[in-house]
Amino acid sequence: MKGFYGRLLRVDLSTREWQVEEIPDEVLAAYLGGKGLGTYLMLQNIPPGADPLGPQNCLIFTTGPATGTAMPGSNRFGVFARSPLTGFYGESYSGGNVGAVMKKTGYDAVVIQGRADRPTLLEISDKGVAFRDATKLWGLDCYAAEDMALAEVGGKDAQAVVIGPAGENLVRYACIENNYWRSAGRTGMGAVMGSKKLKAIVFHGKVSCELADPAGLKQYLTELTQKAKDNPGVLGYRKYGTPQMVSLMNSVGAFPARYWSRGTLPGWESLTGDYLVENFEVQPRACRPCLLICGKLTRVTRGRHKGLAVEGPEYETIYSFGGLCCIKDLAEIVYLNDLCDRLGLDTISAGNMVAFAITAAEKGVLDVDVKYGDVEGVAKMLHQIARREGVGDLLAEGIRTAAEKLGLGDLAIHVKGMEPAGYDPRVLHGMGLSYATSPRGACHLRATFYKPELAGLIDPKTTEGKAELLIDYEDRLAIYDALILCRFYRDLVLWEDLVRLVNATTGLGVDEGQLRRMAKRIVSATRQFNIQQGLTRDDDILPPRFFKEPLENGDVLPEENFSQMLADYYRLRGWDEQGRPVSRE
Repeated sequence: MKGFYGRLLRVDLSTREWQVEEIPDEVLAAYLGGKGLGTYLMLQNIPPGADPLGPQNCLIFTTGPATGTAMPGSNRFGVFARSPLTGFYGESYSGGNVGAVMKKTGYDAVVIQGRADRPTLLEISDKGVAFRDATKLWGLDCYAAEDMALAEVGGKDAQAVVIGPAGENLVRYACIENNYWRSAGRTGMGAVMGSKKLKAIVFHGKVSCELADPAGLKQYLTELTQKAKDNPGVLGYRKYGTPQMVSLMNSVGAFPARYWSRGTLPGWESLTGDYLVENFEVQPRACRPCLLICGKLTRVTRGRHKGLAVEGPEYETIYSFGGLCCIKDLAEIVYLNDLCDRLGLDTISAGNMVAFAITAAEKGVLDVDVKYGDVEGVAKMLHQIARREGVGDLLAEGIRTAAEKLGLGDLAIHVKGMEPAGYDPRVLHGMGLSYATSPRGACHLRATFYKPELAGLIDPKTTEGKAELLIDYEDRLAIYDALILCRFYRDLVLWEDLVRLVNATTGLGVDEGQLRRMAKRIVSATRQFNIQQGLTRDDDILPPRFFKEPLENGDVLPEENFSQMLADYYRLRGWDEQGRPVSRE
């Protein structure tokens, strides 16, 4: 089939062996690449009950049929495993420059199994696999490890993914980093990599796969570029990036602050996109090829962090450290962003964990010397978490385990063990349904359902029609993740565009109905994986605080409204009352 190689690379770290296997066309036609192929391979290769940090868990990298093409937003890769944070479906995606190079190695997927007996660097190319000793890299932060891994392998076109101390020490929300500031951030994929003693993977290659209709793709891209030219959303991303969300979320009262006790942060004006571009040296940066240019290389121009630069901070990092931890100095958030990138920590989970610890300390349950707004106290705790020192050893286990051991289960904000992003469901009720039903925990990216609620496409407080619209968004973005495309094109690339993209790259000849059925097949497959790993209806629940603890404006999510939306979701998915798929179709 066009757009694919039909080849899978299997690497066994225990035996230091590798082999190439065929991926049948019927599998690719049913699931495409990216998330679809990754989920199919999880079901085939990860047994029920596999220890997420044991050798039976597989770490699976995939690309999609759009990867390596001229399609904007396509330079992405996916990584999949049983999550050590939730015990359920683990997935994460990253942009930057790795995806296209990964595709040039000549494989649609890489399945890594087993566990090395010493720190290892994998070199994966179109010529095969080399197992290199990574003892000198072990202990390095992500920036240094990436530099050394690339120097070890050589080649100007090579790209690397690495872990930092957090991944080495099996912090359950450690991430995989690339290009310094790009992260496969959520669900603890860095810990899985660390459990396998795998410090880095370097990819390089020169092969390419044939597209079905290059002329058709080129014509579509011309139309897309014209469509995006004066689009307000595109212009907003180009100027501000994701920090533009700070002012919007505070204005509607859905900006989580002081560990989810408030919906606005006093002084939030110093954390906005406007403040960023006016007070820092900001250079737009894009993943190639991309026309949004949402990345912002931000350099601090004054104060104690003068000269420090990161690509970011993204909205979610601002919410987690600025909102939840009440840090109102954007330069200090840049500092904490840089620290997390070096250590290899997911900033959403890390900020949530620190804010939880501060609240636990205020309640007299946890003996830590850190308060809201205390930047150095937060930084010290991040180091402790990444190195599992002192209280960091408990916090490294994740919010669910830490809360249970401290007797603070009702305080903790999470779904399935993963913390939400910066959209409070007491204001945006559809986000509550999205968080609860997401296969990887409280995920904002599976459907980005804050967008239709904030844009007025549906009333945030309504129940009627909410599940139906969520499913439409979720299905469409499942195809995004199968191709693989960036979320931020969601207002430009609609169902009819996806049909053109799939057919131009693969030649499948699908219509919209067939593509929608493919999306449902992928979504149900993720559910099936979770059920195999022990998921029940009781796991599709929100933290009790969202039902019982109003925000300062009185907003709360009525539990009966949530229950109705959940029942509607199951019914419309064609699942039974316990949330079990009747079939994968």
